[in-house]
Amino acid sequence: MSIVNVTPDSFSDGGTAFAPDIAVRAALQALSDGADIIDIGGESTRPGATPVPLDEEWDRIAPVIAGVLKSCPDTIISVDTYKPEIARRAVAAGALIVNDITGLDPSGNMTEVVAQSPAGVVIMHMQGTPATMQIKPEYEDVVGEVIRFFHRRIQTAVQAGIAKERIAVDPGIGFGKTLEHNLTILRNLNKFAELGCALLIGTSRKRMIGDITGRPVGERTSGSVASALHAAWHGAQVVRVHDTAATVDAIRVWNALEKTTGDVRHNHG
Repeated sequence: MSIVNVTPDSFSDGGTAFAPDIAVRAALQALSDGADIIDIGGESTRPGATPVPLDEEWDRIAPVIAGVLKSCPDTIISVDTYKPEIARRAVAAGALIVNDITGLDPSGNMTEVVAQSPAGVVIMHMQGTPATMQIKPEYEDVVGEVIRFFHRRIQTAVQAGIAKERIAVDPGIGFGKTLEHNLTILRNLNKFAELGCALLIGTSRKRMIGDITGRPVGERTSGSVASALHAAWHGAQVVRVHDTAATVDAIRVWNALEKTTGDVRHNHG
């Protein structure tokens, strides 16, 4: 899953693809580099980010969805939004996945919007909101608490009519979590298999990579690729990345060395 941020303030690439035509070119390049899914976002969710009005968010992403599908009609487009109306419009425009950082928050009607559509959904875990999530996040058992959160939200989604096959879960690396919380989750990815849903991991260029390597945001490709390989090896079906070509190349080489086809994990059976 390749990230296309149509925002002026995203932590990693804010402003670089802000104009719709530039964002479309970035998406098409990602597809050429081997991306399977294009994840388009019109509102930054970095720590401390402020919300964007609904119509402004839609005005940012609508021409990008249209432009990508005009050039490559078979593209699997994901829309990165927590606003039900944006999700509804995006699916109507051709998006096939709703990537919701609030994980189908029951205080809104995102669950109903997804249930009434053919779209898949990514349920992400976040402690707090983007504005507050990194202010002393605390857990007694981060893996257990995140898994229990997913059990609840998946159950609600299935009851609303969203088949499990349409659901992916994202533990939300960096969303209301310290470095140690993030590392603990990544060391225990196998435990998420019990949920019975696809697992998505997004570590690309995040503060965790900087904390480990000491590198600024623009120099975190190698660390990001290493973390993506770790995630894929330990059960992630989807990795959400900025550096598509580097990640695809790494996974292809790893697969060749492990003599597998399309699955980075080694067959121990």
